[in-house]
Amino acid sequence: MISLVAFALLAADGEPPLVAPEPPALDAIEFELAPIVYAAPPPPRPLPMPRIEVEAPSGLPPHVRSMLDAAIASGDAQAVATVTKLAKQTAPWAARDAEKLRDGFNNRIAEQKALAERQRHDRIKAASFFDGWSGELEFGASRATGNTRTLGLYGAAKGEREGLRVRHRFNGRADVQETNNETTTERWLLAYQPNFKFDDRLYAYGLGQYEHDRFLGYDSRYTLGGGFGYTVFTGPRLKLDIEGGPALRYTDFVDESDETTVAGRASIALKWAISPTASLNQDAAVYVESGNTNASSTIALDAKLFGPLRTRISYNIRYERDAPVDRDPVDTLSRATLVYTF
Repeated sequence: MISLVAFALLAADGEPPLVAPEPPALDAIEFELAPIVYAAPPPPRPLPMPRIEVEAPSGLPPHVRSMLDAAIASGDAQAVATVTKLAKQTAPWAARDAEKLRDGFNNRIAEQKALAERQRHDRIKAASFFDGWSGELEFGASRATGNTRTLGLYGAAKGEREGLRVRHRFNGRADVQETNNETTTERWLLAYQPNFKFDDRLYAYGLGQYEHDRFLGYDSRYTLGGGFGYTVFTGPRLKLDIEGGPALRYTDFVDESDETTVAGRASIALKWAISPTASLNQDAAVYVESGNTNASSTIALDAKLFGPLRTRISYNIRYERDAPVDRDPVDTLSRATLVYTF
């Protein structure tokens, strides 16, 4: 509007009016636009995962605890140790709980053993020499009639008393047989052996023994000896004693003069509980002396019948190098007998 007024004033003065240039058409204007570059936005940063707090279980699972309780109730230390190991693998978070139960069981067992040992100590200390003996009585017999008339009798006794420092052992045996009213077997043995214990395994022993077997060439034989013994196995199912030492022997021969010799003695005593109803025992001894060697070994298999009664099958072998000329130096005897234990 201002431009129109100015143009009119100029025209009134006689001057040609100034003509304003026309604006160029829009389609004649060339626009140059810079290219727009779009950059990809950066990837979003991963959000941290929220920490999930899981509360560790406490205590032994019920099924694991019941297994451990059953093992403890059985009183078997080996079973408790095995189940405890499995419980720690199954529930490691409760390993300490399982160990506490195991340790408690072991402590109770140790206390019971200590109490039993004190009671045994007091009982043995107060007992007389005739109290506290254990052992066995063995008896067997045979009889035959007809063309050959035979009668055989066999008896044996063993006794042992376990003291605090001294162990007493007694052994006696008699074996007699007649065939057609003629004596064909006549054996006697009586022995006493004290053991002086240094500990649970090592001990010193003394030995006094009498033997009679005129069919092996001697009417009587007396033995005095001593030495040391060692218990190789001391378990409740297996026990093995070995002994060795010198011995002084006096022998009254049937057809020769008397003789006194010094011998070396070695022996073993084995007891093996094969099962609750069966056991295997062996007693063997050998004497080595100048001009003579003799040995004896008995192996026996016992089977429990009922109560204190057992049946026994045994095999005995005896060797006498200096036997009479008309006698075999080796004698063997197999028998079946009944055994009463006490």
